[in-house]
Amino acid sequence: MSKKYTIGLDYGTDSVRALLVDSEGNEIATSVSYYQRWKEGQFCLPAESQFRQHPLDYLEGLESAIKGALAEVSTDVIENIVGISVDTTGSTPVAVDQNGTPLALLPEFSQNPNGMFILWKDHTANAEAEEINTLAHSWSVDYTKYVGGIYSSEWFWAKILRTLRVDPSIREKAFSWVEHCDWISAVLTGNTNPLTLKRSRCAAGHKAMWHPEFEGLPSEEFLITLDPLLAGLRERLYSETYTSDQVMGTLSTEWASKLGLPDHVVIGVGAFDAHMGGVGAEIEPYSLVRVMGTSTCDMLIAPNEEVGHLLVKGICGQVDGSIVPGMLGMEAGQSAFGDVYAWFQKMLLGPVFELLENQEEKDKLSEKLIPHLSKKASHLPLSENDPIALDWFNGRRTPDANHTLKGAIYGLNLGSDAAQIFKALVEATAFGSKAIVDRFISEGVPIKQVISIGGVAKKSAFVMQTLANVLDVPIKVASSDQACALGAAMNAATAAGIFNTINEAQNAMGSGFDSTYYPEKDKVKIYKKMYQKYLAFGAFVEMKG
Repeated sequence: MSKKYTIGLDYGTDSVRALLVDSEGNEIATSVSYYQRWKEGQFCLPAESQFRQHPLDYLEGLESAIKGALAEVSTDVIENIVGISVDTTGSTPVAVDQNGTPLALLPEFSQNPNGMFILWKDHTANAEAEEINTLAHSWSVDYTKYVGGIYSSEWFWAKILRTLRVDPSIREKAFSWVEHCDWISAVLTGNTNPLTLKRSRCAAGHKAMWHPEFEGLPSEEFLITLDPLLAGLRERLYSETYTSDQVMGTLSTEWASKLGLPDHVVIGVGAFDAHMGGVGAEIEPYSLVRVMGTSTCDMLIAPNEEVGHLLVKGICGQVDGSIVPGMLGMEAGQSAFGDVYAWFQKMLLGPVFELLENQEEKDKLSEKLIPHLSKKASHLPLSENDPIALDWFNGRRTPDANHTLKGAIYGLNLGSDAAQIFKALVEATAFGSKAIVDRFISEGVPIKQVISIGGVAKKSAFVMQTLANVLDVPIKVASSDQACALGAAMNAATAAGIFNTINEAQNAMGSGFDSTYYPEKDKVKIYKKMYQKYLAFGAFVEMKG
């Protein structure tokens, strides 16, 4: 019997990665494609928190990444690829016409950011999110109760309402709206009809207030009361959702030919990157999986019969089957993590780059600065009187979403240097992580272990050791540096019938762990005192803001 293979397609913030693995989890080939328009900063206004991505970046990246991976393998391997599953950032919705075509792919909208995918970190809909919260909390049914009680501007309905209000041309043309993970999966099958394509349980439950108790999405009456511009949209969306072990369809003849793949390849139902990352990191009940990159997403699963009665306040949703079918999936996270360090690097190097002409020198500085600061910061003495920073540079996602909040630093003096400030920023991101852990515990959800994946987890020992000290728990780092793509490949293997369950796929394809960071007890005591200062500082800034 020939060995079988699957592809996990992982759409991150900056690039898309195709990972080809066999049914034992061995990495056969991988390829990364960067979004060209995004890389050039097109269609984004960071000062206004507008972040948009053109669908052509996704389509070109899809073709480039998969072809790049397939170029490394034999025909025999290609003929035995049986499944593809997609994970993406989210909530990243787009307005589509009746055919399910994103409006930016139509000539008249090709340069209109409102016809493009609205990236997860776009916060232009802060006002709309607040309106949703105000109405939901006074409605007969609180539609936010399964998403932590606070609806975020990073999510589906807020972004839709904002776009319909500010752009009459989009309002007139938009037939429906589709999440990135659903659209790319549908594109591969050839059926992008928004009325019939299978929608992700993960995306719908965590970001669109979908729940069986509501018979799907919030009621038409609620949406019309929110704004009459939403009239009729509910019936052009969906009522049913699907877990990611399910089949979306099979690879279309067009895409099979374009990619050089057999047309019997099964396409699985998509999901968000962090949720599939949890699968790839071999998530177990009450294991907190931290997906650590530009932002963080924290994944937790638990048996429905043990925690299904709880309504966990201030998180990004609790959804049956959003991570592993049959388990309650819970999500939290920080709106900026690695982005905080990137901001500091840009602030330090920006003026320097303006004075330098040699690109090679600029590249070397960019590559060396954060490792250099990490090394210096790791040797600094630790005191409870050290500067304290807030990690809210892109607002606060959890606990208790508030994207109007800003980052801050206090305790600086004329002796404060770059390493000390960097140390404070790293500690701030760790304190933000502890606030999330404490919220789960206080709401009755125990955390038995912490697992980390993502670029920061693999690259920065200083960040990881600081995090272990602040959380006061050991932190395991998954061996795979592509856990999200691996999780997608596991889902593809299950949808394609290689395995009967996600758990079977995890057991067969998991990469294990390559390091563990243990708390340093002398520092744990100091960090407990600093954490109290972080909380007090945060409360002060939030009150004054």
